[in-house]
Parts: sequence; C-alpha cells; structure tokens
Amino acid sequence: MQGRLIRVTHGAYRPLDAVDPVRATLTAWLEVLPPGTCFTHVTAAEILGLWLPPLPPQTAVVVQLPPGAHPVRRPGLRALRSDPVGRPGTARGMPVASVPDVLLSLCRDLDDLGALMALDAALHQKYLTRQVLEDACASGRHGAPRLRRLLRRCEARTESAWETVLREFHRHVEAPVTPQYVVTRADGRFVARGDLRVGEAAVLHEYDGGVHRDIEQHRSDLLRDRRLEEAGWVRRGYTSRDLLHRPQDLLRDVDRTLGRVHEPARLAGWGQTLRTSTLTRAGRALLWPKLGP
Repeated sequence: MQGRLIRVTHGAYRPLDAVDPVRATLTAWLEVLPPGTCFTHVTAAEILGLWLPPLPPQTAVVVQLPPGAHPVRRPGLRALRSDPVGRPGTARGMPVASVPDVLLSLCRDLDDLGALMALDAALHQKYLTRQVLEDACASGRHGAPRLRRLLRRCEARTESAWETVLREFHRHVEAPVTPQYVVTRADGRFVARGDLRVGEAAVLHEYDGGVHRDIEQHRSDLLRDRRLEEAGWVRRGYTSRDLLHRPQDLLRDVDRTLGRVHEPARLAGWGQTLRTSTLTRAGRALLWPKLGP
C-alpha cells in the first residue's frame, strides 16, 4: 500500500477509498496490459450481468489479449489469446469481449450447469440470438463443442440462474416442462405466470429464492397462491437445498404429478451433474486450477 493507494499488481494501484472497488481494480489492470485488451470469461460475465454459478474464492481476472500480443503472465490474471469471433465492445464503461466470445470462453471451463446459466441469461437479456450462437459453434474454439451441445437446452424464457437449475433437474428425470407458463381462467382472465408447468398437469413448480422471504413479497405470494388454488392449480415452491440435498423429494412430486411409478434411479444422472457442478464444493475444486489466482 502506498499512501491512499492499494496495490493491484506490479505497477498498478487503485484508490483505497474507491466508490466502486471492483471497477477501480479492473481499470488498474488495464493500465499494465497491452492496448486493445478487453475482459472476458467470468470477469466479463459479471460486468455484463450474466448469471453465473458460485465460483472459487479470489477468482482470477480474465482478459482477452488483442491479436498479435505477447503472452502476459501475472499473479491473479489469466490472459487468453484466442481468435475472437466478434468485435469487442463496452459495458458499464469497461472494454469487454463480444458476448459470443465471452460465452465460448465460459463453455471452455465451466461445467454444463454453470455455462447454461450464462447462456440462458444472454438470451433472456437479448444480448444475442440463437442464430449468433449457432454461428459461434462453428468457430473451432475450445468451448464450441459444449456450446453446441448446450444450444439445444438453453431457454430465453428462463428468468434466473436457479430457474435454469430447476429446469435442468426436470430434464434429467425425464419430466416435460413449459417455462414461464401463463395460467388463465376459463374466461381467459390472467391468473399467474409460473416458472415451470409440469407436463399437461395443472401444476406449477417454481424456485423460491431469498426475495420470497421479504414481508411484502410474501403477502403478494400468498394472494397469488389463493388465485391459483381458486383456478384449480397446484403451486409447489423449491429451494436450492431441495435441488442439491433433497432431490428425491422433488422427484416424488414429479412422479406423482405425471402419474408414473416412483423410480429413484432416475436421479443418477442428476447426481453426476452435481458432482461436476460448481454448485457443490467438489465442483468448485475442479474449477480452481483453471480460475484460481
């Protein structure tokens, strides 16, 4: 530390009392990197507001170097030199790689669930279209095979990262769902819009995050639940604990809704997915060598 500055890396400092420490840190990094460098991977995803899974602590800053730049090696930095598939841009005043480049880099290192969160977010926030993603699949980049595989599963209607996880759980247990299903009365009047409709049943499965613990939100949720009940619908809410630690209970609800025999073996694929996902400690350990400082 020098005066009221704090060291970011050799030759780069940021104000100790910066209003936005993250932005100040990234700006300091740019001062010691080649002109034309832009942020990519998880760093750009956070700038853009894409959904990401939990990451290892002290994740490295990830940048994309301009074509022809020499390799850069500094503690706390990961510098990529892949051929870009799009023109860099800016977000929140910071230089970022094109969204297809960001997604390709994420698909290179993240697990399927983590990468799918970011893909859903990019489509939902209208950063790009499916056609642009299809074009990126033909780039030959390291992340292209995963992007190509996930393109069949990403969903622009999904509205949060945990909705992505909930949808993927249903896919793993072979339960058809319709995202963001609009429930109406017999006369066509709007009742509610739900995260997932299960099959053709009058049943909604939804993710209940921390926002639902707010008093006003809870009151609104209770009114909504009564409207759904009056319309003949069942609404079930689930949390991250259900998806990660009690998936057997969720599977029982799915099997009962679909009128099929309960088969716990359907959870095998979900368990394997979680073991490699950064939603779990084991999955974060797998990511650490790639993104640790």
